[in-house]
Amino acid sequence: MNALDRRDDEPLLAEIRFLGRLLGDVIREQEGKRVFDLIENIRRLSVAFRRRGDVKAGRALDRVLDRLSVEQAISVIRAFTYFSHLANLAEDRHRVRLAMAQERDGQLPDGSIALALQRLRRRRIAPARVAEMLERAHVSPVLTAHPSEVQRKSIRDAEHAIAELLVARETCATQRDLADNEQVIRSRITQLWQTRLVRHVRPRVSDEIENALSYYPTTFLRGVPQVYRDLDEGVGQRVAPFFRMGSWIGGDRDGNPNVTADALLLAVRRQCETAFGFYFEQLHQLGAELSMSARLVGVSAELEQLADRSPDTSEHRRDEPYRRALVGVYARLAATLRRLTGAQALRHEVGSAEPYASAAQLLSDLCVVRDSLLANHGTALAAPRLSPLIRAVEVFGFHLATIDLRQSSDRHEASIAELLRIARLHPGYSELDEPARVELLVRLLNDARPLRVRDADYSDALRSELAVFEAAREVRERFGAPAIRHYIISHTEAVSDLLEVLVLMKECGLVHGTLDADARFDLIVSPLFETIGDLERAVPIMQAYYELPGLAAAIARSGAEQDVMLGYSDSNKDGGFFTSNWELYRAEVGLVALFDRLRGRCGVRLRLFHGRGGTVGRGGGPSYQAILAQPPGTVNGQIRLTEQGEIIAGKYSNPQLGRRNLETLAVATIEATLLKPARPAPQAFLDAARALSDASMSAYRALVYETDGFVDWYFAATPIAEIAELNIGSRPASRKAGRRIEDLRAIPWGFAWGQCRIALPGWFGFGSAVAAFLQDAREAGERARRIDLLQRMYAEWRFFAALLSNMDMVLAKTDLPVASRYVALVPDRRLARRVMTRIESEWRATVDALALITGSHQRLAADPALARTIARRFPYLDPLNHLQSELIRRWRRGQTDERVRLGIHLSINGIAAGLRNTG
Repeated sequence: MNALDRRDDEPLLAEIRFLGRLLGDVIREQEGKRVFDLIENIRRLSVAFRRRGDVKAGRALDRVLDRLSVEQAISVIRAFTYFSHLANLAEDRHRVRLAMAQERDGQLPDGSIALALQRLRRRRIAPARVAEMLERAHVSPVLTAHPSEVQRKSIRDAEHAIAELLVARETCATQRDLADNEQVIRSRITQLWQTRLVRHVRPRVSDEIENALSYYPTTFLRGVPQVYRDLDEGVGQRVAPFFRMGSWIGGDRDGNPNVTADALLLAVRRQCETAFGFYFEQLHQLGAELSMSARLVGVSAELEQLADRSPDTSEHRRDEPYRRALVGVYARLAATLRRLTGAQALRHEVGSAEPYASAAQLLSDLCVVRDSLLANHGTALAAPRLSPLIRAVEVFGFHLATIDLRQSSDRHEASIAELLRIARLHPGYSELDEPARVELLVRLLNDARPLRVRDADYSDALRSELAVFEAAREVRERFGAPAIRHYIISHTEAVSDLLEVLVLMKECGLVHGTLDADARFDLIVSPLFETIGDLERAVPIMQAYYELPGLAAAIARSGAEQDVMLGYSDSNKDGGFFTSNWELYRAEVGLVALFDRLRGRCGVRLRLFHGRGGTVGRGGGPSYQAILAQPPGTVNGQIRLTEQGEIIAGKYSNPQLGRRNLETLAVATIEATLLKPARPAPQAFLDAARALSDASMSAYRALVYETDGFVDWYFAATPIAEIAELNIGSRPASRKAGRRIEDLRAIPWGFAWGQCRIALPGWFGFGSAVAAFLQDAREAGERARRIDLLQRMYAEWRFFAALLSNMDMVLAKTDLPVASRYVALVPDRRLARRVMTRIESEWRATVDALALITGSHQRLAADPALARTIARRFPYLDPLNHLQSELIRRWRRGQTDERVRLGIHLSINGIAAGLRNTG
C-alpha cells in the first residue's frame, strides 16, 4: 500500500471510528459499563491477533469467547453485527466520495458514461451511432426476493437515515451544527440497538413486495432519469428510452406456494401506487415552481388549451397557465389511480377530471408543458424536475416495473395432464414420450376450442395455476402490456415445456389465433436453462422449438423478441464454479449463432437473461466486468439480469451509489455492444477452457456427489439447518423434504458455505483442473507452453480474466482456520478430517494455480482498495464466526434455549453484513 492509498482511506477510517465511538457510547448507556468493557476487550484482542499477528492475543480471545454466557454472547454478536452495518454505510459513502473526487480531478472511472463515450470516440464511433444503438436496446435489472436478504426493512430504514446524516455532516458549517448532527446520528444508532435485527416470523410475500418498493422513491425513480440526462448530454441528443425495471416479487411461483394470483394483483397494485406517489409529489412541486404569469411570458397554444381544460377555476391563477395545466394533470392522474387501484392521492385534487387511458396520454400532457417552456425562455425551469419526470413516466409508466411470471415445468405438465384427462382428450399425458407430447400440444394450439369443462371438479393446484394466467390477462388490460411481459419456465428440459405454457396461455386468453394461421402471444415465453445438462441442451431445444410449423412466424408477429434465461446457481451446484461458467459461455455462443440464422428467416431478436446471485458461485461479482466478459455478440444492446438478496441493498440503498450502479449497467451494455471485438476467442483458448472444465467438474463432483458421508458432513459443518429455519424469505430453503444436495436450493447452499468462511462454490475444482491440464503435458517444453497459454488467456480473454478476478475475491474472503471451528461440529471425527483435508488440499492447489497464472501471490493485488476493506473487516468477523460455531454446538447438544437460537440467527445476520456478498 502506498502513501496515496493510505491518504485516500483516511476519511473512511475517520468515519468508521466516529460511528464506532457512537455505537460504543450507546452500548455503554444501554447495556452498562461491564458489557461495554467486555465488547471492547474482545475487539482489542481480535484486532491485535488479526492485524499484528499476536498469537497470545488470539489465544486470549478464544478463552474469553468460549466462556461467555448466552446473554453475553448475544450482546457481543449484536455489537459486532451493528458495527459491520455501520461500517458498510461508511464504505458506501466513501465510494461515492472517491468517485466525486475523481471526477473533480478529471479522472473518469470505469463504468462512467463520460469514459465510455471517450473510448467510443477513440474508436471513431460517432455519438449518433450510440443513439441509434440505444433505439433498439433493452437493459433491465430484475429485483427478486430470494431468501438471502437477512436485513429487516425497519433496520434498513434507520440505516438509510444515518447514511443521509453522514452526507449532511460534510456540509455542517459550525461546531453547533456538527454537535446537532452527531446527536441525531446517536439517536438513530440507539434506535437500531433497540430494534429487533431478525424477524420472529417468516416474511409474507406482501412484506417482500414492500421491501423492494422501498428502493424506488429514493433510488430508481430518481436515478434512472439522471442516467438518461447524462447520456443525452454526452451523445448530444435525446436518446430513446431503453431502461426497464423488472421484478419477480409477486410473480415467482417456483417452489413458493405463497405466490398466488392474489399476490400478483397485490404486487401490481402496490407498484402502481408507488409510481403514482412519486408522480404526485413531483407534480405538486412543479405546481409550486412553475408560477409564471402569462402577462410576463408567452405560452404555446397547446399549453393554453391544456390549462383551459383544467378544473382549476381560481381567480388567483387565471394568469398562471402552467399551474392551471398542472392542476388538471394532477386531477386526471388522481382519477386514474382511483380507477386502477381504488386508492386516493395523498393530496386531494382540485375538481374532477377524466382519468388517463394510458401512461402515453400523461406523457403527452407533460411534453406539452415542457415544449411550451422550451419555446418561451423556460429551458432552465424544465431541466431540474419536469424533464426527469417525463423520463420517469417513459420508463415506469403506470406499472413501475415489469413483473415476470415464473413456475416450474413439472407444475405446467401436471396442469396440462389434468385438463386433458378431465376433458377426455388424453388419459395419461405424463406417460407420453417427447415427440407425442409435442404433436399433441401443437394440435391443441391449432384448435380454437378451450380445454376447460364448465363446473368440472378441478384440483386446487390447477385452479391456482390458471388463476395466475387469468390475473396476468387482467393486469395487462388494466395497466398496459409492459406490466407483465415474460413467463419464465424453470427446469426447461424439452420443447414440450415451452408448448405447455403456450397452451395454458391460450386457455386464459393470452394467445390469439391459432398456430397454423395468425397466432399472436401476449407473453414472451422464456426457457430457463439451469443445470449443466440443461445448458448443453439449450441450443437443440430452441432450434427444435423454432422449427415447429407456424411457431417462428407467431413470435415474429408478437414482437419478434425471444428471452432465454441462463441459471448460474443450479449449474454451479451441479458442476462447480468453472464448469458452470464455461457451460454458460458455450450456451450463449451457441444461442447467438442459432438466432443469427433465425433472424434472417423470421427477424426474431435474442435477449439473454442472466440469473445472477449475490455470491460469485452464483454469478455474482461486479456487473460491469461481468457484462464485458460475455462472449462477442451475445449482448447486442439487450440484457436482463437478476439482482438478488442483500445485493439489492448493497447496490441501491445509497441513492448516489445506486445511480452509479444503474449507469454502470447502461455503460457496460453500450461498450459490450459497440466496442467488443468481432472475433471469438482463439480456438486454443476454447480448447484449454474445455479441458479445464472437464477436470474441474470431475474434482467438484468427486467431493460433493461421490464422497461417502459428504451430505452428513455438509449439514454438520455448515449452518445450513439453522439458515433453513431463519425467517429471511417466504420461500422454503429446499425444494423437497430431506437432505439431498440435489433438492437443496442453490441460494441457501451457497449462503451456508459463505457463513462458515469456506465459500466452496466460488473456487473448488480450479486447482485440480490446472494441475491436470499441466500434468497432461508429456515434456517440459509442453508444460511451459501450457503455462504460457493460461497466462495469455488471463491477459487477453475477458471471460477468463473476470472468472479469475472473482475467484481471487472469494479466496480473499475464505478463512480455513475459522472454518475449522465449524468442522469441529461434525460428530464423526474421521469423516470431518477426511473431507476437510480434501478441501484444504484443493484450496492450496487453487491458490497456487491462481498465482501461476496471474503472477501474483497476494490476494486482490489488482484491487488494493478491496483488499484493505476485507482486511479491516476480519477482526470484526472473527468473534462472530467463533460465537456462531459455539452456539451451534450448544444448540445441537441439546441446549435448546430460545436465546441460543436467537444468538445463532443474529450471528448469521452479522456475518452476512460483514462479507456483503454471501447470498
